[in-house]
Amino acid sequence: MSRDWLWPVRSSRVPVDRHVLFYTRAGCHLCEEAWEIVTAAQRRYGFTLERADVDADPALAVQFGECVPVVVIDGKVRFRGWVNPVLLERMLY
Repeated sequence: MSRDWLWPVRSSRVPVDRHVLFYTRAGCHLCEEAWEIVTAAQRRYGFTLERADVDADPALAVQFGECVPVVVIDGKVRFRGWVNPVLLERMLY
């Protein structure tokens, strides 16, 4: 009996090695909330996650000013000020 009539099974995606850079500063409540979202995604997808304090580098402080958190995925700024968990999920899957 032929099984050609069966729906194709969705193949699982091969995980892509992603690098996420999280710019933050001490005392930033938005950063703390965003960090929880990003670290939960990191546990799920296993990407490389790096955290950088913008106040530790004068050039970063000038570049980002008060606009933190900033999330950079594979070298491209994806979020500023707030992380949308649904959109983050789509970008990582």
